[in-house]
Amino acid sequence: MTHEEAALRVRELTAELLRMAHEYYDLDAPTAEDYEYDMKMAELRELEAAFPDLLEPDSPTQRVQGTASGKFEKVAHTVQMASLQDVFSFEQVAAFVERVSAEVDAPMFTVEPKIDGLSVSLEYENGILTRGSTRGDGFVGENVTANLKTIRSIPLKLKGAPEKLEVRGEVYMPRASFERLSAQQEAAGEELFKNPRNAAAGSLRQKDPKVTAARRLDIFVFNLQQVEGESFAAHSETIDRMKALGFPTIPYAKCPADPEMIRAEIEKIGEMRGALPYDIDGVVIKTDSLSQRDRLGATAKYPKWAVAYKFPPEEKLTKLRAIEIQVGRTGVLTPVAVFDEIQLAGTSVSRAVLHNQQFITEKDIRVGDMIRVRKAGDIIPEVLASESHEPESVPYHIPDRCPVCGSTVERDGEEAALRCFNPACPAQIFRAIVHFASKNAMNIDGLGPAIVQQLLDAKLIETPADLYTLTKENLLTLEGFKEKSAENLLTAIENSKSQPLDRVIAALGIRNIGQAAATLLCDSFGSLDAIRNAKPEEIAQIDGFGEIMAESVAETFARPDFAALIDTLLARGVKMEYAAKTAASDRFAGMTFVLTGTLPTMKRDDAKALIESHGGKVSGSVSKKTSVVVAGDDAGSKLTKAESLGIPVIDEAELLRRCSE
Repeated sequence: MTHEEAALRVRELTAELLRMAHEYYDLDAPTAEDYEYDMKMAELRELEAAFPDLLEPDSPTQRVQGTASGKFEKVAHTVQMASLQDVFSFEQVAAFVERVSAEVDAPMFTVEPKIDGLSVSLEYENGILTRGSTRGDGFVGENVTANLKTIRSIPLKLKGAPEKLEVRGEVYMPRASFERLSAQQEAAGEELFKNPRNAAAGSLRQKDPKVTAARRLDIFVFNLQQVEGESFAAHSETIDRMKALGFPTIPYAKCPADPEMIRAEIEKIGEMRGALPYDIDGVVIKTDSLSQRDRLGATAKYPKWAVAYKFPPEEKLTKLRAIEIQVGRTGVLTPVAVFDEIQLAGTSVSRAVLHNQQFITEKDIRVGDMIRVRKAGDIIPEVLASESHEPESVPYHIPDRCPVCGSTVERDGEEAALRCFNPACPAQIFRAIVHFASKNAMNIDGLGPAIVQQLLDAKLIETPADLYTLTKENLLTLEGFKEKSAENLLTAIENSKSQPLDRVIAALGIRNIGQAAATLLCDSFGSLDAIRNAKPEEIAQIDGFGEIMAESVAETFARPDFAALIDTLLARGVKMEYAAKTAASDRFAGMTFVLTGTLPTMKRDDAKALIESHGGKVSGSVSKKTSVVVAGDDAGSKLTKAESLGIPVIDEAELLRRCSE
């Protein structure tokens, strides 16, 4: 690889890693697998080692990822909460042990499970918990004391404690708590957390401590950050002391500098992984002697006396018992593998989406096969391969009729999916109503999938419009409903009548039209009548629309059944009004902005709203049509592309100055 190629790849990896870290640490909403992140970090580290001049002080390899959000008071950590260097093979663990052994005499090591949660600091004065904070970027975190006090395993008062004490722990959500929360969210029609780690992080950052308390979080304490009046020779001694004080401490084993013994401990923890009541994503190996740690030192990001061995994505073999066909809101037939239950990443798994016929054919998946399954990113079950066929097995083909309504299914244009085009299909009606009521659509609180199915089974509703005819008497005939719950649901349904037109259009589930597209549609035409009468070529003129989206809108509004649904919703009180946001000025009219990096004082959504209030548009990618790029800290590939195209780049201060002109 040439220096120029390496420099380009370093920029690409840096931008990708910063984005992934922001989604994981700050938004609690990762879109990439942990394994993918780890591999990209390892590649960046290798490139920086091969081309030292490409190593920047603010590289992701040199910094703890994560920032303190604006929701909580910021806390400056007296002792840095550093992260650990990841390793992915036993050879790398052995190399770490050998390196430490070459620098200090006869080191001992502790081997501990790596809890998959959110790192926090707990500070005590005279035995009283005075402050608890998140790690943040390692130097500055968030004050979440009130929320941490709701975790019952955290002692609020210590007996026989030193005058001043700070410990570090990992807050996590036990699997039982996660399953309970997921069931509650699904019943309420809310978006589910992807895994226990994200659930723990989201729960600890709640503004209302009562919400945190209800989530039933727990903690393991694994490090003594600072202490007054006591001294220790080894990390293992500090763990024992913290346990004696009443903290729930991390279990550990002690090993000499023998890579094989350490490997055996790692494998032992790995074998226990599925049986534990909480998630672990690796094993931490630490030098035990505190004086030896001082001699070994640290880099700007990592201590040199510890590494974290990360487990590879867990895969298991199981028997495929059946392939079921699910019919979605738009009629798409989705095959789902049903297999013997297995434990993956701490949860029971027995189903996985097979996507489409092409996916099944390419992997030659047949009923009765032994299949290899994993959880992508420890979140979503996926079938990796078919390992063996049964004798006399035959290739699987998705049926040519809808399994719910019996209608003939067809391929829609060039799409890989097959679709049922019967608008009266019960499966489509069910999913359409669930979508209509969901949080990001009409936001009818309490109307989840289970209740929608109850209403359909009781023949109380047939379309979304029928929700507005429900009465308390209707609801009280359903199992589980009492006076108060019936009243609450009816109130939520009544409140939804005031949702603006763009939310209603998004709720009605027009193919290819989500919330953002619905808002653009309403911004351009301003009213329901104007949208109803718009021609495809007029809709296609909207910046951000294409011919397919325009045709989808025009064809849907022209359908008699859809027109009748709209009229019925209007007759039943759904307002469908739209008030376009009034621009503060038109100084950015005709200009397209791109935001990149972290701005000093503004969230990205706030900056976007500010630009739009002055007539500008915000795009997610840099092109020749981009007018200005607003760059903050950790700006990545977008900034590089803007500079190569000669596009003006400004900072937040300049943006605010231009808005105030």
